[in-house]
Amino acid sequence: MVRLWSLWFGIIPLVLSILAFFMMNVSSLMIGALATLIVGGLLAGFIASIKQEIWEKSGHNVLFFLYPLAYTAVLWAVFMLISGGFYGSEVWWYYGISHIAMAPIYFMAMFMGEGRLFLWAPLVYELAFAAAIMASVAFGKLRPAFHKKQLLSILLVFALAISTGAAVEWHRSKTVLPSYGFKYGGGYSSTDLTPYEVTNPDNKLPQLNAKSSFIISNPNEMPILDGAEAAYPVYSGFANATYENIKNVMAEKEVVTFTNTIYAYERLLSGEIDIYFGAEPSKEQQEMAKKAGKELVMTPIGKEAFVFFVNHKNPVDDLSVAEIKGIYSGKIKNWSKLGGKQARIIAFQRPKNSGSQTLLEKIMGETPIIEPLKEDVPEGMGGIIEQVADYRNYDNSIGFSFRFFATGMSPNPDIKLLAINGIEPTPKNIGSGKYPFTANLYAITLKDNRKQQVQPFLKWMQGPQGQEIVEKIGYIPVN
Repeated sequence: MVRLWSLWFGIIPLVLSILAFFMMNVSSLMIGALATLIVGGLLAGFIASIKQEIWEKSGHNVLFFLYPLAYTAVLWAVFMLISGGFYGSEVWWYYGISHIAMAPIYFMAMFMGEGRLFLWAPLVYELAFAAAIMASVAFGKLRPAFHKKQLLSILLVFALAISTGAAVEWHRSKTVLPSYGFKYGGGYSSTDLTPYEVTNPDNKLPQLNAKSSFIISNPNEMPILDGAEAAYPVYSGFANATYENIKNVMAEKEVVTFTNTIYAYERLLSGEIDIYFGAEPSKEQQEMAKKAGKELVMTPIGKEAFVFFVNHKNPVDDLSVAEIKGIYSGKIKNWSKLGGKQARIIAFQRPKNSGSQTLLEKIMGETPIIEPLKEDVPEGMGGIIEQVADYRNYDNSIGFSFRFFATGMSPNPDIKLLAINGIEPTPKNIGSGKYPFTANLYAITLKDNRKQQVQPFLKWMQGPQGQEIVEKIGYIPVN
């Protein structure tokens, strides 16, 4: 009996999985693997059905070939419960050991981040094998013993296990979305920053009405800049106006960089950059500065609106501050409570310590924020990581950002900005402070930075020409 099992559910699947391994590629990972296993399973089942020796050793019990299905389903359900349905968890290595015949396929699945193969690889082979056996029974070629109670028990165990695993996946689907990933800026940016790059001859950075009153000629004296995605056009515009021969300088030395809020703060504290541009730092980032023994100097250089937006088909046009808190605390879960249609609210957030997430936390105050929607993102060499999901413009979703980013850098005609407490995020309402969620855009430096040109540069940013750049980019001047 053991020899039969090791042959039909060990050696043969191993040969098939090796074959599938060489047939798989990036574009057809699932198709190549499953097609090989289905064809191989049907063929193996047909051969098994005509082997009289097999039926004698199995006691003529056709259910002998259904046990592997129950085994796979139960094991998958157990590991789904342990991992919470996250295929990036290390526990799936142990699952792989329990299906060692599928090792070549599992290796590729881990490498490509295709966790669905953990279930489907063994399952399709076992289903195909069982289908071939059952076909032989149906056509009268076999006369095996048939135990109804045993069959019902196997089917019940299989159904309960698959249902359990599916329930874990369903629950996970409420908080985890398919991968969406960043495709710009080396993976750091969700939008194309090329139009604002100083090295782009066709960039759309604003030009001053007169020659800049502040110029830095020596590349070694040029402060190195980095910051938030939404602030990139501003500080790129500053450098374009004040750094002499910036295109030639950038060929030798990167003085205008972009690694987004989270990494840019770390670079500021480590001394890799001189000025960070973005919203105010989060509590965690302020603690990082204290632990590093660094004092942050925050110079306001512009004003911006923190806006919430929805799909343009959403009938909701206005939310109160209390309703925003209700949505992001999880107390308001359906648009019907806000005058919209009967649909679950999909509330997107941003990664922890990003500028916009920090402002959401400030708005929420002591009110706890619900867990953010996440996504599974395949990484090189087989990793699958969880990260906060980027905004998707579903009919029932809501997101937030800075006004300029949402309407200028990454415009989307299918979203609309919401009024807050009946006040639209217009330049006039932002400049006057009437709009409730008005935020400063800062140039943040370290107090102990001794680079000679940093302070004159900051002063220029707050002066008429710096504010001209700010306004032409699309932000609101400080004054």
